[in-house]
Amino acid sequence: MKYGLNLLLWTTSVDDSLAPLLEQIKGWGYDGVELPMFEFEKKNYEAVGKRLKSLGLGATAVTICTDDENPISPDAKIRDAGLARLKKAIDMCAASGATHLCGPIHSAIGAFSGSGPTPSEWKWGQETLAKAADYAKSNNVTLVCEYLNRFECYFLNCAEDAARFCREVNHPNLKMMYDTFHANIEEKDVSKAIKVCADQCVHVHISENDRSTPGEGQVAWDETFAALKETKYDGWMVIEAFGLALPAIAAATKIWRRMFPSEEHLATKGLAFMKSRVGK
Repeated sequence: MKYGLNLLLWTTSVDDSLAPLLEQIKGWGYDGVELPMFEFEKKNYEAVGKRLKSLGLGATAVTICTDDENPISPDAKIRDAGLARLKKAIDMCAASGATHLCGPIHSAIGAFSGSGPTPSEWKWGQETLAKAADYAKSNNVTLVCEYLNRFECYFLNCAEDAARFCREVNHPNLKMMYDTFHANIEEKDVSKAIKVCADQCVHVHISENDRSTPGEGQVAWDETFAALKETKYDGWMVIEAFGLALPAIAAATKIWRRMFPSEEHLATKGLAFMKSRVGK
């Protein structure tokens, strides 16, 4: 198992000013970090990649798609813009050494049509992501679709649908991830959810029900870790948590009150929690 920490706890930007934080994360005992990819300055990702390599830290990355760059839009130009955005993010992965590009890369976050996904949207999404996966393969990057809860997205909301989406594309560089926060809202049985997507799941977000310190909330942790062990999951396990430090993230995640004593508390207690559960 590899243990990571999403940098969205502190920042949406990536540059070499993160050096002291990266050293601290290494000192806490993490194996790597998850890099935000919302800005596409290659030199910044190259600098951070060198810093990570010198520290012996691995990296994954996270990004989103927007209304104007939506892989499932009925407008072919917007779908093309979505593909172009994903290619830029893949370039940043290559520059920084990130091996996985995660997130709701299948559709625009926070955009709603007033109904569920249509067969046409399903087809457009698969066509766009297949092209992106071809580009990712040439850069040694794996695309990792994240399903979101119904209040953030309407296209992929559960493990079964995300697994089917990726299975039908059938591309070695397009897989999916499991996020405990979204599963806590959407899945009737987390054990079954993990098992139904096991053949496609290459990444796990460990996130508490209130987006704070893992292990200090109400997620079904016993069932979650037992199912991950049963399915022999052995990839990245990354803490994704958000606070009030970033107004844009606070607004997007609807977090208006402080959920944890400090970032260090969340990071250190969360890592200890993951290792204790995996070690059982």
